[in-house]
Amino acid sequence: MALALFGGEPVRTTLLPYGHQSLTEDDLQAVLDVLRSDWITTGPKIDEFEEAFASDVGAKHAVSFSSGTAALHGAVVAAGVGRGHEVITTPLTFCATANVVLHQQATPRFADVTRDTLTLDPSEVERHLSSDTKAILPVDYAGHPADLDELLSLSERHGLVVIEDAAHALGARYRGQSVGSVSHMTVFSFHPVKHLTTGEGGMVTTDSDAYAQQLRSLRNHGIDLDARARQTTGQWYYEMTELGYNYRLTDMACALGLSQLPRLKRNVQRRRDIAQHYTDKLGAMDGVSLPSVRSDSESSWHLYPVRIDQGHTNSKRGEIFQALRAEGIGVNVHYIPVYLHPYYRNRFGDRAGLCPVAEKAYSELISLPMFHGMMDSDVDDVVEAVDKVLSYFFTGIR
Repeated sequence: MALALFGGEPVRTTLLPYGHQSLTEDDLQAVLDVLRSDWITTGPKIDEFEEAFASDVGAKHAVSFSSGTAALHGAVVAAGVGRGHEVITTPLTFCATANVVLHQQATPRFADVTRDTLTLDPSEVERHLSSDTKAILPVDYAGHPADLDELLSLSERHGLVVIEDAAHALGARYRGQSVGSVSHMTVFSFHPVKHLTTGEGGMVTTDSDAYAQQLRSLRNHGIDLDARARQTTGQWYYEMTELGYNYRLTDMACALGLSQLPRLKRNVQRRRDIAQHYTDKLGAMDGVSLPSVRSDSESSWHLYPVRIDQGHTNSKRGEIFQALRAEGIGVNVHYIPVYLHPYYRNRFGDRAGLCPVAEKAYSELISLPMFHGMMDSDVDDVVEAVDKVLSYFFTGIR
C-alpha cells in the first residue's frame, strides 16, 4: 500500500495529536461554580486542591503554582540555588528544566542518561560533582521514575538537594512509593497533555515544613499573608520578607484540578493499557525499539517514545516522522538535548558529544500519541500506521 507521503490513502483523514486534554461536564461545572463565587483567585479552592493532592501522592505538603515551570523555579529558589552554584540535570528534557537554573544565575551541568529508561545516570552525576554543586535535578522521562534512591544517596553524602522534575510522572511509582513522596521536592505539571490538567499549572510536593513555607511565600511576591488570610483575620498589614514572584494558581484552575483528581488513577491506568497494546502489537516489528520499564518502577506513561533503528535503513528518522504525520498520526520528538539549542550554544559554546547516550537517543526517538482520552480505534490507527510506514522503510513492502 502506497504511503500517504507519496500520494497514497492515509490511515486517518484527521490528525490524531500526540497528546490532548480530557474534560467532562463536571469539570466545566466546577469552574463555573467558582466563577459565580466570591473568590476566583487566592480563595478556598487553593487549599482544598493542595490538601487533596498531597494526600493523593503521600506527601506532607503540596504547594500550587501557575505553571510547572513556575513550580520548578520556586523549588530551585527554595533549595538555595544562586549565583556561582551548579545544578546537575539531564539534557533529555524540555528546556524549562535547565532554564530555571539560569534564572538563578547558576549553571546547569548536563550529565548523560541511562540507555534503558533515558533518565539521569547516577554514575554520570557523580562524575560531574564539584564543590559548586548545590542540587541534582532528575527528570522522570516519559513517566518512568529516575534512579531516585541512588540520587538521594549521592545527595546525602554531598549535602545536596534533590529536586525531581516529575512533570511526566504523576501517578507513577518507584520501589513501592508514589512519585511525589520520595525526593526532597517533587515538581508536577498540569499542562493539558498531562494526566491531570488545570489548563496551565504546577505543584511542588515536599515533606519539609521549611521548604513549604518558603514556596508559599515565593509564589506570592515574598509576602507573608495572602489576601484571603488578611480578610479572614480582618487585617490590612502584611510584610514582604523576600523577593518573590506572582506564581499563584487561580481558584478556577484549582477547581478544575479538584474535579479531575478523582479520575487520576483511571487516567493513568488507561495510559498503561494503551502502552501495553502498543508493546504487544509493535514488539515484533523490524526497525523499532520499544521503551523499557524497570521491575522496581511503574511508569505513568506521559509519552510512549520508540526508537527507530537507523542502522537497518538508509532512511533518516525525519522521513519516518513525516511519513507518520502524513498518515494522520501526530507523532512528536522528545527531546532535542537542551545544550544543542541555539541559546545554549551561543552562551556555552558547541558541546555536541557531551552526552553521547542522550544524543544518540535523540537521533532515534519518535513519540507516538499517548493520552487517556484515546479511543481503542485511535490506538489501532497508530499501530496500523506504524506497521505501514515501517514495512515500507524496513522490509520494502509497497
